[in-house]
Amino acid sequence: MFCVIDVKLRLFNRVRTLSSAAVAIATVLSLMFSQWLGSESLGWQLVLATIALGIGIPHGAMDHLVTLPKSAPVRMALFVIIYVAIALLAIYAILRWNVWGFIFVVVMSAIHFGIGDAAFLSEKDSLDGSSRSSAWLYAPAAGLLPVAIPLVNSRSTDALEKVNSALINWHRGYTTEILILVAAVTALSLLALLQRKRFRDAIDIALLAALASFAPPLVAFAVYFGCWHAMRHTARLTSLLPNSESAYLRGRPGQAFIAAVIPGLPALVGTFIFVVILAGFAQQDLSDKFLWLTLVTIWALTVPHMIVTARLDRAALSK
Repeated sequence: MFCVIDVKLRLFNRVRTLSSAAVAIATVLSLMFSQWLGSESLGWQLVLATIALGIGIPHGAMDHLVTLPKSAPVRMALFVIIYVAIALLAIYAILRWNVWGFIFVVVMSAIHFGIGDAAFLSEKDSLDGSSRSSAWLYAPAAGLLPVAIPLVNSRSTDALEKVNSALINWHRGYTTEILILVAAVTALSLLALLQRKRFRDAIDIALLAALASFAPPLVAFAVYFGCWHAMRHTARLTSLLPNSESAYLRGRPGQAFIAAVIPGLPALVGTFIFVVILAGFAQQDLSDKFLWLTLVTIWALTVPHMIVTARLDRAALSK
């Protein structure tokens, strides 16, 4: 019999290392491809973004298993109906009111990502016995960097024009003020983390800042979402799934992680099928609008996902 806490800690450390490495590699690749192919080239950005988004989509499909474990079919069906209804309303709002819907998603995503990443660290601290929690020092910068910076740097205009031209001036010209705010929050966060000797947390913030600053906006968001946020959230879900817990008892952290990924894979297929159908109803050219509609769908699914995971995050941060 293996010590479950030690096995879980191994998984959390591995996931943290892998997610950090993915962000570092994506940043380097972005610099290389921008130099070789030009920053205006969209092909390689679409490839990286699509792969990263595909990695991230399944993690949200586990909400019903976590919220209603072993629930009756009727109750489970009702949950799914309400969940999908909220997502559809969000899709309609974003497509109907592009700018305000987009601003709402930006703010909501920054809150969700920051709290979720801080909750991951809090759970890891609980596993290794650390009492120096840095959640509230870490969360603001961790949430703002991957969301705000890619959307106000100079390359975001071209990217947003290709995705949806209505979003180009979503910030109403306050780009400098947004950059100053995020830079100030990040600097204060780094100073506080370094003062508390949370050096690994500070490295996380530095990696997110590099990705947001040097990778194209589409790549920066997609890589963060799929290779950082989703992976860390999936690691947290392993503590709530019976198959993952069984793998922990056998001392197999990798199998525990896979057991939390497999049930969400149908959502990956379902999402892309839905995007194709949505594009058909919208009478838009799929080749031009596919990424925009994919992003809209993911953003919309974040609304019920954030509501469902709020309780999980609150429990993690209270440890």
